Amino acid sequence: MKVVILAGGYGTRLSEHTHLIPKPMVEIGGKPILWHIMKIYSHYGFNEFIICCGYKQYVIKEYFSNYFRHNCDITVDLSNNSIEVLDNHSENWKVTIIDTGLDTMTGGRIKRIQKYIGDHPFLLTYGDGVADVNIRKTIEEHNKSKKHLSMMAYQPGGHLGVLDIQGDEVVSFIEKPQQSGTWINAGFFVCEPQVFDYLEGDHEMFERQPMSRMMEKSQIHAFKHTGFWKPMDTLRDLNELNKLWEKGNAPWKVW
Repeated sequence: MKVVILAGGYGTRLSEHTHLIPKPMVEIGGKPILWHIMKIYSHYGFNEFIICCGYKQYVIKEYFSNYFRHNCDITVDLSNNSIEVLDNHSENWKVTIIDTGLDTMTGGRIKRIQKYIGDHPFLLTYGDGVADVNIRKTIEEHNKSKKHLSMMAYQPGGHLGVLDIQGDEVVSFIEKPQQSGTWINAGFFVCEPQVFDYLEGDHEMFERQPMSRMMEKSQIHAFKHTGFWKPMDTLRDLNELNKLWEKGNAPWKVW
């Protein structure tokens, strides 16, 4: 099962860093948050990734194209322009990096990589959030639900997009209300290939019209996560994640 990661947005709320690099490349503990997300999936045996890029996509391409140089000690022999890798810190990953457009919305980005998925289920997440979620269990729950889409629901007591869940079915989604104590979309999804049928173009946000269409057909399942989850939306979020990592207390480090 392939893992699709949405990594093309501007990341304007973290502009202290994103004026130079895309948000998924902002570092936690010296590694891009994108790397942390991929390590979570890899821990559960999912090592094939499709990264949907847009804003400053060349930075992501450069990082993976030169992964050894970024993550290993090397010797450079200038006499013959050769490079020797001294310690192998490679990952068992196959990474497909797709430019899905600079201003394409999330629904459009997913639609653009359909040909790389084919007629197979796939995993989907955003390139800016980490959790101690058990990916295998989310797939098991999804398969039992028989729905086209499963999404991780979380209850932070904050003010993010709220899900109305009846039983284990998502029946409505309200973006960023001013109330607390409700379930929100935490951005870890399991998708059937039928999800592509609900996507109509670059202009659609996945979280709006496509999800509404799925809800109308009772095709969204919610798996409730009560462990750790945190998005990296602001500088404060970034600092909190770095502090957890530095203290050796990063709950998402399941590997």
